[in-house]
This record gives sequence, C-alpha cells and structure tokens, in this order.
Amino acid sequence: MPGRLPLAEQLDAFCATLGRNEILTEVMARTATLDLPGWYVTAGCLFQTVWNVVTGRPATQGIKDYDVFYFDDTDLSWEAEDAVIKAGQELFGDLRAEVEIRNEARVHLWYERKFGVPCPPHDSTESAIDRFAATTCCLGVRPEPGGQWRVYAPHGLSDVFNLVVRPNPVLAPREVYEAKAARWKEEWPQLTVLPWPADPSA
Repeated sequence: MPGRLPLAEQLDAFCATLGRNEILTEVMARTATLDLPGWYVTAGCLFQTVWNVVTGRPATQGIKDYDVFYFDDTDLSWEAEDAVIKAGQELFGDLRAEVEIRNEARVHLWYERKFGVPCPPHDSTESAIDRFAATTCCLGVRPEPGGQWRVYAPHGLSDVFNLVVRPNPVLAPREVYEAKAARWKEEWPQLTVLPWPADPSA
C-alpha cells in the first residue's frame, strides 16, 4: 500500500509507477528537447497511470491525453503559443496519444469565457497546477539533468495511491469538478469521490 508509506518511499513508488507508462516517459523525454520554460507533464496522465497500476490495468488504459504546461510571460500572444503547439504536433505526431501543450501565462486571457469564472494571472506553472479542480490533479513531473525527476505534488501522493478524488475549490466551479469526477468514476469504479464542500455562506 504505497499510500501508507513515508513520503520519500511514496515518491520512489510514484516515479517507478509512472515509469511503467512508456508513452508518458516518451512524452517527457521529447518535451525536454523543446526547452520550454518551467514545463511539466501534468494532471490526468500522471494520476491515471497510478490508478491503472494500482487496479491491475495496463498503465495507459483510459488516459485521454497527455498535458504539458509551461510558463512564458515574455510573449502572451496566441501566435507565440500556437508556434509551440505546432512544434509539439510535429514532435509527437507518431505517438499513439494526444499531447496538449499550453502556456499557463496565458490562461487568464481565456479561462472565464470557457468556465464562467475569472482566473487571476498565474505567476508560474506551479501556481497553475495548484488551481486544478481536484487535489488529485495537482501533480507535475519533468526530468532534470542527471536523470532525476522533478516532482511537484503540493497535496502529497497518498490520495493518488489510495484512489481518493478530493475537491480543490480555489478556482474551478463545482460543476467542473463533479463532471470530471463522474467521468473518472465511470472509468475507474474503485475510486472514492469526495463531495464538493458546502457553501459556508448558505
């Protein structure tokens, strides 16, 4: 039960588990060649790899896409981000997976139109990861020089290994969390989905 191990051992187990997803490790290796500032592979492809391994499924099963976040506030134009996206499409074109690259410095420019609530500008890739709808999503991994992996996990790893989905009500609205959680529960029925917290002003 990795979720009950000391944190350092959880981290080792986490990296070993992710290493079983060959698409994920290839995405990380190729993304490193793009030299994007502050980048991480993040979100679903990480925790869903763990869920698959914990529940005895193939490591890549049910993973919709592989998200790559980076942070470049020197050019907030769509054209600059689109150039990176197109470079990624060429780089990942032969993989059996969709890889989605996004500049988190630009999120505040479009978030409200998509989700109906304003998003303060992020000041780093980490601050973007902090604001995912579920704490389970708040993960980022990238290889560092020397072969070690940098792991950003502000809420730890126990919930990920224990198949717990916990809300993170700091930005995304309740309906976003509940829609994602329902989709995940259908794919991974062993999940424990915790409810959105009650409105304290109600």
